Amino acid sequence: MNALMTIDELSVYLKVSRRTIYDWLKREKIPALKIVGQWRFQKEKIDKWIERVETKDVF
Repeated sequence: MNALMTIDELSVYLKVSRRTIYDWLKREKIPALKIVGQWRFQKEKIDKWIERVETKDVF
């Protein structure tokens, strides 16, 4: 099963602030799902996103 993370959990996982995550969401830079008005992040997709970020200068 693919684990879903909250913004708080993702913030700890990526070691960035919640504000940074919200900025990425606003700019559509990070894969996310909005479920009943709350953002959720699939760990598998985040890990793949990190791999892409490492190989490209996307920011």
